[in-house]
This record gives sequence, structure tokens and C-alpha cells, in this order.
Amino acid sequence: MKVIYGINKITKFSKPVVAMGVFDGVHLGHRRILKAAVGKARRIKGTSMVVTFWPDPHRENSIYSLEHRLRLMGSVGIDVCSVIKFNREFSRIPAEGFIKNILVEKIGASYIYVGRNFRFGREGRGNFKTLERLSRLHNFKLKLFDMVRSDSRPISSTYIRSLITKGRLSAAGKLLTRPVSVLGTVMRGASLATRLGFPTANINPHHEVLPPPGIYAVSVIFNNKEFKGVCYIGTKPTFRLEQQKHIEVHIFNFNKNIYGKYLEIQFVEKIRNDNKFSSQESLARQIKKDIICAKKIFSLHS
Repeated sequence: MKVIYGINKITKFSKPVVAMGVFDGVHLGHRRILKAAVGKARRIKGTSMVVTFWPDPHRENSIYSLEHRLRLMGSVGIDVCSVIKFNREFSRIPAEGFIKNILVEKIGASYIYVGRNFRFGREGRGNFKTLERLSRLHNFKLKLFDMVRSDSRPISSTYIRSLITKGRLSAAGKLLTRPVSVLGTVMRGASLATRLGFPTANINPHHEVLPPPGIYAVSVIFNNKEFKGVCYIGTKPTFRLEQQKHIEVHIFNFNKNIYGKYLEIQFVEKIRNDNKFSSQESLARQIKKDIICAKKIFSLHS
């Protein structure tokens, strides 16, 4: 998937089928829109394209960072993604101006695919009725998608975000169509786990929403290869460190220098809560038990 950053770098493509939205989580409802755009573009020998926005106009913590979303949109089959920086200047563009100047004149959209609740333009005044009127004026075809429901409840990024923060990872994964995961950069830490005999990769999750503190059995994706491990999320109460939440992963049978690299951590099952131990030795003994427990979980999932 080709990624274009910034309005000024957008160029016209052959018969673009444009899906618009933030697509945070690239969940079941989002995938319906994206797959429809891909299918339509292939049928008309055009270009499937996403126009998305960063940072999130809703100013909420993201389920997924921009990089994470781009990877998932690419995996659906989207040809091109245009990332528009959502800043004060862009937020002042009227809905009609956004469609005319960017979607029509810069991109040359043949089709525009959006969720029926999509809002755009200055103060979010643009909606599907605006798009219907402008489609007749500017001669593009519009396809609107109703919200997908699960157990009679509308699927939304906000709802999935709340499931993750409450630790309801199985329910969230069902709506995401994949395990809850975090994509982050490996950074240098204090090497406390290494001193205990369990080297870990410390992760900067780029403001992605994290599950509750605890120890988890996880799958780790690195360079398109899958590894197994245990992940810790918490404030390291045994070491009396600051209250900032940390995330780190111990990968089984792995010994590579991966500082600065991306890791995707997929949460398989929670093992236990984050607890304070009386000594580092007792913590080390518990970590050994956690690893044994994780390996049993993987044997049941294989």
C-alpha cells in the first residue's frame, strides 16, 4: 500500500474508490467499508484509496496508532492511503470545500464510501446528507454504510476501547476480528527483568490503549514472524518505581538486538494481576511460574 502524507502531496489516481474515516481499530464495521472499496476498485480496474486523519479528530486515546492502522488497512488490500494532518487549519475547512478541493479536484474520486454516521468539515457540520447533495453537484457516486451490530449493539471504536480497558479482551477481539494487540517500538529500559534472569523488550506503545495491568500470555510478531512470550503491564510495584505504566515482553527462545524496531504484541490470555512481592527473589520465582503457565496456554491453543 502506498502512503501519502499531507494534502499537498496528493495526486490523481485512476478511477479512485475512496473510503473516508479515522478507522481506529479497523474493526468489523470498518473492514466492511474497506473491503467493499477494494472490491469495487478491482471490478472497475480503478484504485482503492483511504483518506484518513491524524491525530484522531475525536481527541481520544487510540485503539491503534497510525502505523498500526496503516498496516491493517494494507492487509485488507487498499492500494493507496492519504493521511491528512488534522490540525487547526484543516479543521476550519468547510465541508463543501473539503469535498470539492480535495476529494474531487485533487483526488478525482469516482466513488466515495463512508459510514452513515461520518461527520466532516468545520465543526463537523458535514454529514451523509451533505455528501448526497455534493455527489449530484460534483458527479461522484456515494455509497453509505449503516453501523454493523453485534448482539444488537452498534460496533464502534469507543465501545471496543472500553472493552479493552476493562479487560474484556475476548469480546473486543471478536469485534476487531483479530486478537487485541499493541504495536510499539522497542526502547531501552532499566534492565530490571534481565537482572532477574528474564530479559525483556520494553515497548513504547505510541498512546495505544492498553489492557489492565497484569501478566499475559502473548504472541509477538516481528518481521512477519510469530514468537511466543509473556507480557507485563504495570507500574513495577516490587521495585517501588514511578507510577507510570510500563509494558514489556519476554520472548521465548529469542536473542536478537531489536532496539528501535516495531513489535506487535497480541494478547492471548491473562495469567494474573500485577502484584507487589516481598523480594526480587520471590518475584523471579513467580515469573518462572508465569512462563510455565503461558506455555501450557499455548499448548492448549495449538
